[in-house]
Amino acid sequence: MDNFPNDPFDGSVAADPDRGRDSLFLTAKIRSVGSTEEQMVRVRNLSPGGLMAEYQGELVPGAKVDCTVRGIGRVSGQVVWVENGRIGVTFVRQINPMLARKPVGVASKTSVYLKSDPRR
Repeated sequence: MDNFPNDPFDGSVAADPDRGRDSLFLTAKIRSVGSTEEQMVRVRNLSPGGLMAEYQGELVPGAKVDCTVRGIGRVSGQVVWVENGRIGVTFVRQINPMLARKPVGVASKTSVYLKSDPRR
């Protein structure tokens, strides 16, 4: 059993209790509501209430967006600031940012073809 909660929308666990946000480097997808075009972004900060990401698009403060974050899924939000190729998004509901750090997949045992050959 891992130490990660299972509910992505349980914002009760902040990664950094002093600041309430987690500095990290991961990718996510952001699309403007009403558009089908998604842009891959680099997320620099993630908190229960929002994120900061590098973004090279044409979003403006007040724009409604959908963010898809690994381990969490799609979360609706609103752009609150845009500055120097970065955006700040506030989510419409709290998330649990620790789930974005959860390992993608863990094998239960090493595959046979990856083990060293004892005959060598």
